[in-house]
Order: sequence, then structure tokens, then C-alpha cells
Amino acid sequence: MSSPAFPAESATLSLPGPAGALELAVDPPEAGVAALPLTAVVCHPLSTEGGSLHNKVVTMVARGLRELGASTVRFNFRGVGASAGSFDHGEGESDDLRAVVAWVREQRPGQALWLAGFSFGAYVSLRCTAELHPDALISIAPPAAGRSWDFSRIALPECPWLVIQGNDDEIVDPQAVYDWIDGLKRKPVLVRMPETSHFFHRKLIDLRGALQHEVKNWLPAA
Repeated sequence: MSSPAFPAESATLSLPGPAGALELAVDPPEAGVAALPLTAVVCHPLSTEGGSLHNKVVTMVARGLRELGASTVRFNFRGVGASAGSFDHGEGESDDLRAVVAWVREQRPGQALWLAGFSFGAYVSLRCTAELHPDALISIAPPAAGRSWDFSRIALPECPWLVIQGNDDEIVDPQAVYDWIDGLKRKPVLVRMPETSHFFHRKLIDLRGALQHEVKNWLPAA
């Protein structure tokens, strides 16, 4: 399978990945918005719990970035949707992200690249940041508590970094996230969203607004 060209219009693509085909959804900036030299790759939540590129938090994050002028790439980790392979506890999923980023950089050389992720996707994008060197990182409800995902050995981002966490998250312990951030030598911009659950029920518009407000000064020049 050969790698596809980066589309000028919204399209679903199949990209050769380390475990077989990876399903991608690529979208240009929103209509009427000046396009920036920026592509954001957005990672979805846990595959084994129904996470996919169609997750409403993922799609809202991508939409919010497109409204600022970015192009976005959402993709299904291995074993989800039309992506080949099976769940690999973050290891193989990190390889999937590396393949997507390599394709974006090949297709859009010289442009800025941002990484974003929700929940498990925040873990995968964060653990790859020191290697992939994005121009910005956005972490939505990063699962920094518990034994499932080891955040202790992850190298901290040197790029601008935003964390958005709901105060009433029933899946990721908000206080554990705040304690984790308090212990970091290089801290992200932190937005605490009151009365907000893990999946941002009835708070998706607020999520979009918080995201856009915090990252607008990080945008590259048109």
C-alpha cells in the first residue's frame, strides 16, 4: 500500500501503518477561516472502551482547532474501525502515532505540527512528545492516576503544553491530575473546568472555548 497524498478537502484515507492499514480522517480549516501552516493530529480515548476518531471530545477538539485555521488529522488506533491490528496497551498505539506524524511531515514539510489527545490519547501523545517534537501539545483529561498508564517516566514536553481537566471527572481522578502537575518541574497551562465529567457532557462548547482561548497565542503566522 502506497501512502496517500494530503487531501485539499475533507477525506477518509487509509495509511500504511506498523500493524497494517490505519484509518485517517483529514479535514481542512473551517469554511471562511484563513488557513494556517499548521496541522494538528488528534488521538482518541481507550480503544477497548469504544474510543475512536468519532469520539465527540475528539471531534470537538479538532473542530475548535480548525476554527482557528488548522488542518486536522484524526485517526483510529490499531484494531479500531478500519485500522488493522489489535490493542497493544499504548506501545503499538505509539507506533501508530509515529507513522501518522511521519506522513504529515512528509506531506506538509515546513509546517507546524501539533499533537492533541483525549484520555488514553493524551497518554499516547504525551509519551511520544519528546521524540516527535511537536510545536504544541494539548492533553484533555490525561489519565495520570492509577497503574494502567505510567506517567512517571515520560519526558516532559519542551513545547507549549495545555492540559484541560474536568473537576467532576468520574474516570480520571481530577485531584490526581492536579497533584501530578504540581510535582512537575515544567508545568503546563492548566484549565480546570467546574462541574465537568470525563466526556464533557453538556460542556463541549465550553471545552472548545477554553481550548481556543489558551492556544490562540501559539498559532503560527498565516
